[in-house]
Amino acid sequence: MPGKSEAVTRRTEARSGESGEGSMFVLSRGVVMLFAVACGAAVANVYFSQPLLVTMGHDLGMSPAVVGSVVTLTHVGYGLGLFFLVPLGDVADRRRLIVAQLLLLVMALAVVAAAHTAAILLVGMAATGLLAVVTQTLVAFAASLAPPVGRGRVVGLVTSGVVIGILLARTASGLMADLAGWRSVYLASASLTALLALVLYRVLPRHSDAPPTTLRYGQLLRSTITLFAREQLLRLRALFGLLVFAAFSTLWSSVALPLSEAPYFLPHSAIGALGLIGVAGALAATAAGRLNDRGLSRRTTGVALALLTASWLPLAFVRSSLWALVVGVILLDLAVQAVHVTNQTLIYALHPDAGSRLIGGYMVFYSIGSATGAIAATSLYTVAGWGAVCALGATFSCLGLVLWAFTRHGTPDPAAEVTSRSGT
Repeated sequence: MPGKSEAVTRRTEARSGESGEGSMFVLSRGVVMLFAVACGAAVANVYFSQPLLVTMGHDLGMSPAVVGSVVTLTHVGYGLGLFFLVPLGDVADRRRLIVAQLLLLVMALAVVAAAHTAAILLVGMAATGLLAVVTQTLVAFAASLAPPVGRGRVVGLVTSGVVIGILLARTASGLMADLAGWRSVYLASASLTALLALVLYRVLPRHSDAPPTTLRYGQLLRSTITLFAREQLLRLRALFGLLVFAAFSTLWSSVALPLSEAPYFLPHSAIGALGLIGVAGALAATAAGRLNDRGLSRRTTGVALALLTASWLPLAFVRSSLWALVVGVILLDLAVQAVHVTNQTLIYALHPDAGSRLIGGYMVFYSIGSATGAIAATSLYTVAGWGAVCALGATFSCLGLVLWAFTRHGTPDPAAEVTSRSGT
């Protein structure tokens, strides 16, 4: 096993030395923040529709079943994009790919904003989800530009943008819709996306002089599956991702239900504002990245999974205390984002030349976990109430902690190896 870790490290260091991107382009904090803003703006498009469904349905005369498919199609499009679009970052000029996807995303958002029939809206939402995966191409690009010893910090900062984008999307769309109608949300997003495409085109480095991976598209997709078959660490971290995002989705897909009932009867705007509390998770993203750079990925994962499990204790008392909700939300979001950043940092270090495929494949498990948590939580609440939902979330969290306990010494840690080598 140590030999395998050293081999991974040599591949990582060799790739870092060969990459024209890493050696010629200085990744300043300002550029990292630009990556974070672009990621947050792109991923927010997946979540804008959730508080707008009723308004959209009334405006376009959609039945409740068709309205519900708006969110479903957006997430289906996102899942397809993870597998079919994100791997292109390993064979194409990432700068051009990112700009092209952003411009196509502008077109999809314009279709949504101008839709006057349910069919056009659904097509536009599916395309929006498909193209919003530019977020993961941006994450992989930022990781490729970062030096190995500072990669965790960079991934953490960029992921903080993703966290903020996800959590604030519902709040922002609800407020904008109240002020100027639901179409204004997508017009504003299209304008911001177009501006980001222009800025990124001017700021991001061109493709490195190193020869790209010579794979055809079919081979590229098959190689993603091959990577999972070959890399134990990738499979393990994908399972961690599935479990923590199942727990994350268990909370956020169902918490509005008890809050809209007695004794609170909170309006949708107040429930949406809970996302502001969850922004604390962004702090974990940056802190976890720095801990990974210090070779503490295993310990960070274990502590985070323990916090995730503990978060369901205060969350179980939501019906009697909003303060319990605040504490639980902060603990849960801190834990989930700490594991997420650790996962991405570690798997990218396995094969930097396949970074887009690794991150795209990993995010497929993220999507499966999110969908599983959402479906199970909403169904369980109807049948057994909030206590059962908390038990479900705690189960996902405990499974992650048990998995960590049994595997913490059995897999290579390329990030730790890079850290130890850089110190010698």
